[in-house]
Amino acid sequence: MTTGPARVAGPADVDRIVAILTTAFFHDPLWGPAFPDVERRAEQAAGLWRFYVTCVQRYPWTFLTAGGEATAVWIPPGGVELTGAEESELERLLLATTGRETTDGILEIMAQFDAVRPREPHYYLGLIGTHDAHRGKGHGMRLLAENLAAVDAQGAAAYLESSNPANDARYGRLGFAPHGKITAASGHVMTTMWRPAR
Repeated sequence: MTTGPARVAGPADVDRIVAILTTAFFHDPLWGPAFPDVERRAEQAAGLWRFYVTCVQRYPWTFLTAGGEATAVWIPPGGVELTGAEESELERLLLATTGRETTDGILEIMAQFDAVRPREPHYYLGLIGTHDAHRGKGHGMRLLAENLAAVDAQGAAAYLESSNPANDARYGRLGFAPHGKITAASGHVMTTMWRPAR
């Protein structure tokens, strides 16, 4: 069980966050196939998660449960996930670790997300995950509920993309409603979800 409220994560927490995300998304219906080399998937995906999480440390909106079971990575209103320079650096990283086809597939997923993301101000939940060793105990949803209380305190809206349909109802219970659909090149359909300001 989590022993206390979540905390803002810092640079010293990046290794733990990467470990959480790598296990959480290994079998994800979108992010699993995005790294088709199963033998190297964990290593390759960890490189992506590390790069992303390190970049968004510029915002104090990455959270970790007290026991390190789950993490949530948010982008605040007006913020960007990656700058233009960081996007170029990410492409070089992916090319060096995965090759052209996998790199293009991942960049296409990210471009699809960006193309449909609402332009009105909101907190964007870029990533949320629970480590496999702690899955099924409610850590992720408790973390999300705690984060949403902070979003509500600012009178702000929230938005996410659900890459796994199994999670849609969980998000719904916390006030998110379907907003749109994204179909990946693999044919996998994702639901975008919006939670109005409260």
